[in-house]
Amino acid sequence: MKYMLIMRSTQEALDASKEMDFEEILNAMGAYNEALTNAGVLLAGEGLADTDEGFVVDFDAETPIITDGPYGETHELFNGFWILEVASKDEAAQWASRCPLGPGSKLEVRRVHDESDFADFADNEFVQKEEGWRKDQAARQTES
Repeated sequence: MKYMLIMRSTQEALDASKEMDFEEILNAMGAYNEALTNAGVLLAGEGLADTDEGFVVDFDAETPIITDGPYGETHELFNGFWILEVASKDEAAQWASRCPLGPGSKLEVRRVHDESDFADFADNEFVQKEEGWRKDQAARQTES
């Protein structure tokens, strides 16, 4: 099973991190990522740039509206993510609990859909194409 760990922080947590030695933060996160990698459960993970470098596409209007950042309340945003492949929800929770985050930070943990979630639609054109797209993506990653 795949799970996505979504890092969220309050403004207070972000402010507190600015007071910390950045190398200590790098070392703590690096050790966590190394543990995930050594256990063979880490599929992907990235930190995200500040919202002032991003934008939002809002589909409430007939024509989508693009709004440059910064946007949203801090508690509504996420700062980074990991995607883990683990045996169970409990194992995902165990790994999430080990993340070196402090007060004001949270990890939202969500299961990532897999092909079994769409078994009732196995004859759907796009469900069938998805398998080919995944193979193509895996081949591109192998070539890199």
